[in-house]
Amino acid sequence: MEHNLPVNVREYQELAKKALPNMHYDYINGGAEDEYTLRENIAAYGRIMLRPRVLVDVSKTDMSTSLLGYDMPSPIIVAPTGAHKLANPEGEVATARAAAACNTIMVLSFGSSCKIEEVAASCDAIRFFQLYIYKRRDVSATLVRRAESLGFKAIVLTVDTPVLGRREADIRNKMVFPPSPNLEGLMSFNDDLGTGGGSKLERFASETLDPSLSWKDVEWLKSITSLPILLKGVVTAEDARKAVEAGVAGVIVSNHGGRQLDYAPPTIAALEEVVKAVAGAVPVLVDGGIRRGTDVFKALALGAKAVMVGRPVFYGLAARGEAGARHVIEMLNKELELAMALCGCRSIAEVTRRHVLTEGDRIRALL
Repeated sequence: MEHNLPVNVREYQELAKKALPNMHYDYINGGAEDEYTLRENIAAYGRIMLRPRVLVDVSKTDMSTSLLGYDMPSPIIVAPTGAHKLANPEGEVATARAAAACNTIMVLSFGSSCKIEEVAASCDAIRFFQLYIYKRRDVSATLVRRAESLGFKAIVLTVDTPVLGRREADIRNKMVFPPSPNLEGLMSFNDDLGTGGGSKLERFASETLDPSLSWKDVEWLKSITSLPILLKGVVTAEDARKAVEAGVAGVIVSNHGGRQLDYAPPTIAALEEVVKAVAGAVPVLVDGGIRRGTDVFKALALGAKAVMVGRPVFYGLAARGEAGARHVIEMLNKELELAMALCGCRSIAEVTRRHVLTEGDRIRALL
């Protein structure tokens, strides 16, 4: 055993910063433009207080829940993030094994640095596949078919990226994004991506992402797959209602980790609006800014069915490989279990809206 294992996510972040080249740390950690949304994703959790109930017998607590009919030991899921080989040479295979060891659902990013086939073969687990709809629909269709045939259980369609957000650290660093092996043979890329301003990631994105993406493409995706579809990137009641009308299986409240539109609302602040609009029709998930078990508890209290964790898993992977990624998931689970016990909740079902006090609650109390 190594000495002095990190005791929380922030310590893993420090280790990751030491372990990674600046360019790669900035890529993982950065956000769009002023990084207001990036900071607020975390800060907004800090403005929500807990209302613990005491003298409840919490000698047995149960964090288990289910999503789309799949049982999970806790409501924490690994969010889709690309290019895990930037953090560790084993890449997404290490992350997949870490998630599987915790019985945690992993959402594999379409921009993974390991082939979908490699990840699927690495271990037995329930996995979802994250997809972008590309200018070339046949590329997206092929990826969906591959994910389906490899036993992925759902498609997570990212809808907040018709064009790439302006990530200034990547532009400044001239970040070179490793091409995803999942696209090999499907698309040819210019080797001279280095010319001109901006980051190479921006050039790649402008050649592939489709700014015409609209609700009809959600219909198209439904027509080519029998897998349930979760829409990732919804932050308003209006879009939440449209998502339910479109017949998707779930909605993920996300602002892309603060990497797309700056000044989009922090996700924990947008969650309740979306939950109310969906009105129980489909599960609502949330990602962005989760660094503590208490953050997970707050999201559950505000109506999330599950939460997705992205950067913290990346930090664990960069610091200590597969063991680090696994430790991060385990720590967040333990912290959630502790928060539940100290709030007097023996099960996820007992975590209610009355267990939190939000900024909005405080303002309403004054009126």
